Amino acid sequence: MPDEHEKARVIALNKWPTNRTENVNAMNTMETPETTNNSRTTPPERQPSQELETLLAQALSFDKTGRYQEMLECAQHASDLDPGSALAFACKARALQKLDRISEATIANDQALLLDTALALAWLNRSGLQVLQQRFADALRSATRATELAPDDARAWINTGMAHINLHNLSAALDAMNHGLVLDPDNLLALQMKGEILYRCGRVRELASFMHTALESYPDDIQLLTLMIEALRSTEDYTRIVPFTSHFIQLTPDNRFAWDCHMRTLRSLGQFPAANEAIDRLLELEPDEVRYWTLKADNLYRLEQYREAVSVAQHALQIDPQFPPARRIHEKALKLMYQRKGKKK
Repeated sequence: MPDEHEKARVIALNKWPTNRTENVNAMNTMETPETTNNSRTTPPERQPSQELETLLAQALSFDKTGRYQEMLECAQHASDLDPGSALAFACKARALQKLDRISEATIANDQALLLDTALALAWLNRSGLQVLQQRFADALRSATRATELAPDDARAWINTGMAHINLHNLSAALDAMNHGLVLDPDNLLALQMKGEILYRCGRVRELASFMHTALESYPDDIQLLTLMIEALRSTEDYTRIVPFTSHFIQLTPDNRFAWDCHMRTLRSLGQFPAANEAIDRLLELEPDEVRYWTLKADNLYRLEQYREAVSVAQHALQIDPQFPPARRIHEKALKLMYQRKGKKK
């Protein structure tokens, strides 16, 4: 005669659910002679499904706050708890992708899609990974699928836009970024990419207005500052550039682009002494750049400091004897220097 343990096992097998999570629940709630009496007086232990839900909720919360190492730990625990959870593997893949562990992210995300081909997060992950791998046509297909499954997820539309940008479909890219910004108006990547699209399309006045609004949310973002400066330079609105180049320099004191834009803007405004101060900083960063020595000589020439202009132009010609602008400034400054000396006699 089979004992009570064997009877309980046979009953459980005959009623075994087909769903993996139900399997785990059934195994943990199945009563045996040893547990039947205790379960009536002691609260049941926390179910794995409850723990799984908590872990996945935590992982998704960490995703929103950019805490990807913590997200990875939660997702790993969740996938260990239930190897059949597609969402656990998708969360793991997203965290790994954000941590630049691309090969591992790809493997985890493929596993998520094997478990659930209609999981929006997994298609979102796949599109992002394919963009990083420069598989832009594949990325567009994956991102499009993500928008079909989760039309209210701004990230899916932004990834669609990223794929279109790299496929040179700027109009479609702009439409996708606009859609993403409707859903998430402060998404920094969407703001940056929309600005880049407007710049590539030559819509610089619209770009300047858009960057003005974007910088209110992200005043220290280098890419937004760069786009704003480029837009204002294109429209020759030099008086508005100086505050942005000055702030750019404060954020990145050794950034050549920031100092170069600042110097050229000051020259355009006729502020040659201030422009020379900026050039001196550029020469500290690149002491053998013949163009900066030539621009400094030109500034001195414009300030009628001809002797100093000759000296600086000679230094430029020592670096590159064949640089025509330096030679021209040297000849003009030398001529006026001797004219001035002749008048004094």
